[in-house]
Amino acid sequence: MTTYTVSEVAALAGISVRALHHYHEIGLLHPAYVGENGYRYYTREELLRLQQILIHRELGISLSDIAAILDAPDFNRLVALKNQRERMAHEMARSAEILKTIDRTIAEIEGERAMNDAELYSGIIDPKKQAEYEAWLESMHGPEVRAHIQQGRRKMENLEPGEREAMMSELRDIEQHLAAAFRDGIAPESRSLDPVIERHRAWVASSWGRDCPPEIHARLADNYEHPDFRARFESIETGFTEFLCAAMRCRGGRRG
Repeated sequence: MTTYTVSEVAALAGISVRALHHYHEIGLLHPAYVGENGYRYYTREELLRLQQILIHRELGISLSDIAAILDAPDFNRLVALKNQRERMAHEMARSAEILKTIDRTIAEIEGERAMNDAELYSGIIDPKKQAEYEAWLESMHGPEVRAHIQQGRRKMENLEPGEREAMMSELRDIEQHLAAAFRDGIAPESRSLDPVIERHRAWVASSWGRDCPPEIHARLADNYEHPDFRARFESIETGFTEFLCAAMRCRGGRRG
């Protein structure tokens, strides 16, 4: 039976030794055994579990949720891999369609071909995922939320391309300021974050086309627990989801 040291596993998987130590410390990935020399040793079984951990991380799932999934009595690695393959294939197909849209737009700007208006957004919005997300919102907040969803959609659809890009640029700048504060160890409740959280609240109100009081902004943090939001926030910085949600909730009179 082939065994690997922690540094060898790190090199195989393309992750840091520190990450493997962390997974061991939180009980997510134990080595097969620890030698008398104090070294951790891993076998094929641990490598397969690590593969699942890394795939789930790529899909935007938190470490605590990954542990619950992998340690569930009914976990089946083959079923998990088939489900992951289906999801990744869907994402790849969507990415390929977005790439085509980008190429067509470049070609139009360079005068090589013309696009019709409908082609501008081909592949960018995933109808299936949007429908799933809207159904999830209704399960969270009740059927009355549908009117707000439609209002927000109309607001975004009526934006000119330049206006849409300006809005997204503002959001990216807000999130980068918050991520920098998170990296600097600033607490979510720190008053120094008030201006940038206020910018975030104003951005949300603008995207909705209606007011977003602090207490509603705090409730919005519940929506950010959705896996798609979590995946995007964790791609900015690991742990950023919890930080952002806590910063929003404490300013709306909510905790946890």
